[in-house]
Amino acid sequence: MFKPLLSVQDLSVGFASGRTLLTAVSDVSFDLTAGETLALLGESGCGKSVTALSLLRLLPAAGRILGGEVRFAGNDLLQLPEVDMRAVRGGGMAMIFQEPATSLNPVMTVGRQIEEVLERHLALSGEAARQRALELLNAVGMADAARRLNDYPFQLSGGMKQRVMIAVALAGNPRLLVADEPTTALDVTIQAQILDLLRRLQAEHGMGMLLITHDLGVVAQMAHRVGVMYAGEIIEEAPREAFFSSPRHPYTQKLFAALPDITRRGGRLETIDGQVPALTAMPSGCRFAERCPHAWERCRAEAPKWHQVGEQHRVRCHLLAEPERLVASAPQALRETNSLATPDSALLTVDHLRVHFPIRRGVFQRTVGHVKAVDDVSFELARGRTLALVGESGCGKTTAGKAILQLIKPSAGSVQLAGRELTVLSRHELRPLRRRMQMIFQDPFASLNPRLSVGEIIGEGMSALGVEQPNAGREAAIARLLQQVGLDPAAAQRYPHEFSGGQRQRIAIARALAVQPELIICDEPTSALDVSVQAQILNLLKSLQDDLGLAYLFITHNFAVVEYLAHEVAVMYLGRIVERGRVDEVMNSPRHLYTQALLSAVPSPSLTGAQKIIRLTGETPSPANPPNK
Repeated sequence: MFKPLLSVQDLSVGFASGRTLLTAVSDVSFDLTAGETLALLGESGCGKSVTALSLLRLLPAAGRILGGEVRFAGNDLLQLPEVDMRAVRGGGMAMIFQEPATSLNPVMTVGRQIEEVLERHLALSGEAARQRALELLNAVGMADAARRLNDYPFQLSGGMKQRVMIAVALAGNPRLLVADEPTTALDVTIQAQILDLLRRLQAEHGMGMLLITHDLGVVAQMAHRVGVMYAGEIIEEAPREAFFSSPRHPYTQKLFAALPDITRRGGRLETIDGQVPALTAMPSGCRFAERCPHAWERCRAEAPKWHQVGEQHRVRCHLLAEPERLVASAPQALRETNSLATPDSALLTVDHLRVHFPIRRGVFQRTVGHVKAVDDVSFELARGRTLALVGESGCGKTTAGKAILQLIKPSAGSVQLAGRELTVLSRHELRPLRRRMQMIFQDPFASLNPRLSVGEIIGEGMSALGVEQPNAGREAAIARLLQQVGLDPAAAQRYPHEFSGGQRQRIAIARALAVQPELIICDEPTSALDVSVQAQILNLLKSLQDDLGLAYLFITHNFAVVEYLAHEVAVMYLGRIVERGRVDEVMNSPRHLYTQALLSAVPSPSLTGAQKIIRLTGETPSPANPPNK
């Protein structure tokens, strides 16, 4: 039996709220050996990130370790003085944080932030540190890495910032890596590269990994063991094979049932009713009882104990003691598509759209070239239809979306909304049209005003664009929107920083829906969501489309979402659409090599049918100097 690299026993964590101490993580125990990956799954607010932060003693000011033991390489980290913990962080254990935009220092260059770790833990400095920083950026797939060393975080896309965060975490050659959603913001090809990189580092250095993710495909590829968390407790733990072949807890089974795919088109995804209980209202019995279709009186009165159901497979559920209580869940009824649209009713027409950014150099800032972010893009989008726009980070998807809404001025081309040309309108003339077209931004933390409450954020657009003018009507509308996106109406009184990443994304979606638009440009709206909430959002978007004839331009790297929701898909590469067609045509018979490479890199949430990933040789060309053909 191998001695564990990390041993966590009965870890409990709470947060101070006034004079009250609220428990967020309760008696969590697990072991992790060198070279092993343990994946933690669960919805937002289940305590996964709090558990990870506790291991490194990086809890916010209100956080408190209430009990337990965290032993790493023979030392109890909870008892170490802070000066000794500084040597552990980055050198012994490192963490890839969930939101790189808020974790990277905005006033330090990318290169300096990596070099800082190298100086502290490997005693490298000067040119040696800079060369090692360059190697790390190349290793995580950063295009034009030498130039990026001198860039600041605000100059990078979301995917690029995530790659820098991974490079910073790996710089100190840690023995244990805590990865909190390490590939959430990455497209599938870079995700495949990062997962390959992490696997290679594990093999070379025997590095242990605690992987926090909501992507079951990533779990299938990376994990050796899986732990499912719910409301601060681990409720199922199993080896990867047993987990995917025979999940036993009702919550785990619901997570699998919520996965979107092409076989569920035309119907509603299964969702988990209700929400994770708040810290102020944690049940005394089974914490999943209020949302479980099999619960009975004992579940609400008595907390379940662990039951061994196989080798190293254990489940915390009363059903294992009383299997006769198991009842068949009624399948959710399929919803017939009742779209108000007809195939010919084009709402959005984009013709030869270009967005070129000037490259200026010299004392007089002369224009010496252009970055061709969007280069000759054309398509039509009908009412009640969804066009998915897919491609790698930096290919121009988000820029195209912003140019369509005139948030960025196009360099050339035409954008028509219901026959009206948008590119020639002034800001004043565009204002009445803002209600008809909205955008859900990729980074909810950056797009939500931290000084406004959630209710004020949602109500701001209503007031500005004349929706639900009476206060009472507006408050009721805000409450309905919050319920639609899976949040408690009481959340209207809270502020963005009080929510998890997934919850902030739901707030951003509610804000976009508040003004009842006809066209919504969705920029990775489900990338930060766990699978159960993703199912709620996809069901909501599909219902709104069926009932109201909404059109969606859906920017995403999640091909399972494309298969389920989209009618057509367009693949972008270096600012151009290289393949477009019906979803079934493109997904089943891709013609372009780039599309084939993207699809081959998609991680499958199963252990069967693994396919070879197509590797594209060389670096992605710069949009400042794209190929001629």
